[in-house]
Amino acid sequence: MGIKFRGQSNSGDSEGNIFWVTMADLLLGLAIIFITLFVLAMTGFSQQTVQQQKIQMEVSEKISSKFEAEKIGGHLNSEDIQVEIDKMTGDLKISDVELFELNSYVLSDNGKKLLDKIAPIYIESIFADKELAEQIEFIIIQGHTDSQTFAGLKTKEEQFLKNMELSLKRAHAVTEYMFSTNYNPEYSEQFRKIVVVEGKSYNEPVLVNGVEDYDKSRRVELKLKVKSWDVSTALGLKK
Repeated sequence: MGIKFRGQSNSGDSEGNIFWVTMADLLLGLAIIFITLFVLAMTGFSQQTVQQQKIQMEVSEKISSKFEAEKIGGHLNSEDIQVEIDKMTGDLKISDVELFELNSYVLSDNGKKLLDKIAPIYIESIFADKELAEQIEFIIIQGHTDSQTFAGLKTKEEQFLKNMELSLKRAHAVTEYMFSTNYNPEYSEQFRKIVVVEGKSYNEPVLVNGVEDYDKSRRVELKLKVKSWDVSTALGLKK
């Protein structure tokens, strides 16, 4: 009965056939899109990771080379300046001992001298190459504290928030001073647009043999975040 019914030249039945053919095409189209997105997810995003790492390493190489030329870097300067450079990511770690007095967020004279040296090199290494600079989404300046307790604070929440306040104020102090250093002024607007200030409290301690190293935990980090790749970019829907 069903086969005979579809063979009849009935106008209502013809409309039904057209409808189901259209639905079949739609479902096929959706299936193709799904498969495309799946392939992109399996291959494109892994390529994204590789590309992001490549960009970070290129920027890191520029920063490291300039720091080495100025005899700053790695832990490692003739004056024993405690600056660590991650050559994979371009991240800088500056010990609070170099920047602040204990429990203070006011930059010391030594801290200002250090930033006078490293800030122009860091900023210009990022922005001098326009192609690379366009791939940097954020420069993140993070303050970190150790987990030692403040006297007079009774709860863990109070300790956490006090350290959060201190870490944020220290990151802000470093950021504010960086703008006053002698870097190329043509990069000022770009720097303003992508700089982000964060306080991390004691959430990311530095451990040595499983034990927190308080001196190393107290630090300010300058970190790079590379722009992410997504499906809409891959499909040409946005740049």
